Amino acid sequence: MPEPGGGIAALRTELAVLHQTLVECGLVAWTAGNVSARAGDDAFLIKPSGVPYERLTPDAMVLCDLEGKPADGAELKPSSDVFAHAYVYRHRPDVGGVVHTHSAYATAWAARGEPIPCVLTAMADEFGGEIPVGPFALIGGDDIGRGIVETLGGHRSPAVLMRNHGVFTIGADARAAVKAAVMCEDVARTVHLSRQLGEPRPMDAGDIDRLYDRYQNAYGQRGRP
Repeated sequence: MPEPGGGIAALRTELAVLHQTLVECGLVAWTAGNVSARAGDDAFLIKPSGVPYERLTPDAMVLCDLEGKPADGAELKPSSDVFAHAYVYRHRPDVGGVVHTHSAYATAWAARGEPIPCVLTAMADEFGGEIPVGPFALIGGDDIGRGIVETLGGHRSPAVLMRNHGVFTIGADARAAVKAAVMCEDVARTVHLSRQLGEPRPMDAGDIDRLYDRYQNAYGQRGRP
């Protein structure tokens, strides 16, 4: 496991900033929720358990191996979701960041066990289809991680609604996973509001594919995330 310093120090700082982004976007309450980031081939950094967001300094982030075991000398315990994150990193080498929130609108869909249907161009862009529901799993082991990996394996979506629990998102890095969490809550709210007015109109599967391809491959500035 790499020692803190160099690239790890920069990653710690980025994670501290990204946790504040969750607060600023209204995705978390009190000490709930977490962001983690892969730190090399055999480790990741994650939020400490039960520490208020205003106290999340770079040094507070806990370095763990891919089994979820904290590095020797770690002063704080990692998040109670550490084994779920570890499972994702072990089984999805393409994933560089994982986020968990209980954001209100998306978690309301999770409480119903209902996927968010792809009825918005913004959903087609970011998620490539519906946002799926994963199975119910108890907190504390790697069952949540198994559910994330199994559910997202058949979807283009970087977000999954774990039934009766909340949102988990993945990304090539932690920033991408946070973006997916922000966008998940945004579309969950909009689709909920649309259903108050009537049944949302479905989108053509071919249009979803074309929108997803454009957004993923042509949108934005070249070389900039």
